[in-house]
Amino acid sequence: MRTTLLLLVLMMVLCLLLCACAPGTNRFEQRKAGFFYGIWHGWIAPISLIWHLFNPAVRIYEANNTGGWYDLGFYIAIIGGFGGLSLIRKS
Repeated sequence: MRTTLLLLVLMMVLCLLLCACAPGTNRFEQRKAGFFYGIWHGWIAPISLIWHLFNPAVRIYEANNTGGWYDLGFYIAIIGGFGGLSLIRKS
């Protein structure tokens, strides 16, 4: 029981830390999101989608970005992110 509660608390803290630089927040008003932020936003896209249901200001994709480099990073993370590992696993 105690380990389950500790694991739940750690998961909640981890989710909060992961979403600290979510797209659509005020973080990218002064500077544009680049390649590495594109990768990051691609990885946390499922969490951002759920967050967007409760806060419409949070987006999955950052509109204030550097263009092609951000798009490339976002695309790499979406396609080859966590789901890409299942293609190399053995049945």
